[in-house]
Amino acid sequence: MKAPDFFKFIVVDEYSATPKYLQLSESIIAAVENGYLKKDDILPSINELSYVLEVSRDTAEKGYKYLKKRGVIVSVPGKGYYIGNTDFKRKIKIFLLFNKLSAHKKIIYDSFVSSLGEDAAIDFYIYNNDFALFKRLIQNKRTDYSHYVILPHFVEGGENAYEIINTLPKEKLILLDKKVPGVDGTFAAIYENFENDIYKALDDAKGQLTKYHTLKLIFPKPSYFPKEIVNGFKRFCRQYAFNHFVVDDIENEPIGKGEVFINLMEDDLVKLIERIMSLNLRMGKEVGIISYNETPLKKLLLNGITTISTDFKMMGAMAAEMIKNQTIEHKEVPFRITIRPSI
Repeated sequence: MKAPDFFKFIVVDEYSATPKYLQLSESIIAAVENGYLKKDDILPSINELSYVLEVSRDTAEKGYKYLKKRGVIVSVPGKGYYIGNTDFKRKIKIFLLFNKLSAHKKIIYDSFVSSLGEDAAIDFYIYNNDFALFKRLIQNKRTDYSHYVILPHFVEGGENAYEIINTLPKEKLILLDKKVPGVDGTFAAIYENFENDIYKALDDAKGQLTKYHTLKLIFPKPSYFPKEIVNGFKRFCRQYAFNHFVVDDIENEPIGKGEVFINLMEDDLVKLIERIMSLNLRMGKEVGIISYNETPLKKLLLNGITTISTDFKMMGAMAAEMIKNQTIEHKEVPFRITIRPSI
């Protein structure tokens, strides 16, 4: 028979970064799990699905293909699609909230999704470092999630982020990449120790750094990067008597022989390399570069850019394992420097 009130249970959220075909499929699976859709219920046609939900026909068709592959629905030529199986494992349902999707954040995402496997339904949102959007997404969230995985970084306005995060059930919360002061209760966290990480990374490279006299950290204003990075940078430079400066505008900063630049933003790395090349300075001899966050391109760029980076793949995998094993603990992610010819 035709499924009653089918479209009451199907949600495609324009704010979600999860592909629409997956939102469609997961909504149908959730409706089956909750008993709203029964075995042999007939589903809307692809054309009707596309029209009512205002999605492309390709999206609707891809959603149904995904459900057929999972064995949830079957199709009969001339009759259409219907629910073929209601006896499957109830899925983990995750609200995943990232500040942005950069190259290294994608590594976290891919590792997290891959480690969880197909038994997890993930609603993925990106708030673009905007605290107001972060707040709205959490306040408007569904309440049937088994876990809330939050990556909290803000350019400005995030001082009270703990108040919003504290509205989430702590036994379901995992903070990713960064701890947030003021978040109370017993919750899980997989995080970087930003001050100690940069200090130890520079300490591991001090043999290569001794041929330079000045270190400059490019820390843009405004920035979502934690201020603890600046603290660790200054601590290292003072301990080993390096001249040091925190720079917020690399386009106008003088570049001279004997200086090492540490960049956080990818755009600043491009500007820095362009300026060094225009000055005919020899990379790794007269001037050095250390770049935050390992990416495949940095292994090849200019014979190799030295990077300091956490293990983003491990971060995603650790979060997935906590969910699968239902553990609640705080774990620090390994951080390392990879020395290449740029210093």
